[in-house]
Amino acid sequence: MISYIKGRLQEIYEESLIVETGGIGYQIQVPFSFLQSVSVGKEIQVYTYLHMGQDQTPKLYGFADREDLDVFKLLICVSGIGPKGAIGVLSVISTDDLRFAVLSEDAKTIARAPGIGIKTAKKLILELKDKFKLEDAFELKRSHGEAPASQAAGSPPEDAKGEAIQALAALGYSASEAMKAVNGIEGAEGLSVEELLKAALRQMTRL
Repeated sequence: MISYIKGRLQEIYEESLIVETGGIGYQIQVPFSFLQSVSVGKEIQVYTYLHMGQDQTPKLYGFADREDLDVFKLLICVSGIGPKGAIGVLSVISTDDLRFAVLSEDAKTIARAPGIGIKTAKKLILELKDKFKLEDAFELKRSHGEAPASQAAGSPPEDAKGEAIQALAALGYSASEAMKAVNGIEGAEGLSVEELLKAALRQMTRL
């Protein structure tokens, strides 16, 4: 089993790249977002998953970090979503946004991925909603440096924010729109879910 490959990036294609290490060039299928973050000639490390196709042809799938790899493994366990579909999902939705989309049952956002319709998106949510926790999703978002200042000390409890985000999602907003609105509220200390929701809606209706 190949855990990761570290070497020089030699070529970039539309859906894959070639990393050379030890005199061997490995072609690795990666999300489009990963392709945009690397440059030919640079040393990179790719976390990999080896998949054997129905014709017994091995294919390597690669990711920038272990979190993306772990989410990929969850996705390919969903009925009707193979490695190609999972790569498609992670090409248009970050792992952070995917967690929130699943937790808020935002099938519309997930269905943006190529080959993933609303029906498949709903199936994905059904099968993965117990795999993620809202508090973990917030913590991972913060660890990636994406949490805005309003999540610093003194912000309202994460359960209040989570409930407000889910309420916005139920109104038809995407998970990413809902999270941005709730986290962008100034002076949110001590606000209830209802107050957070009203403030977020005011922001969103002004956009």
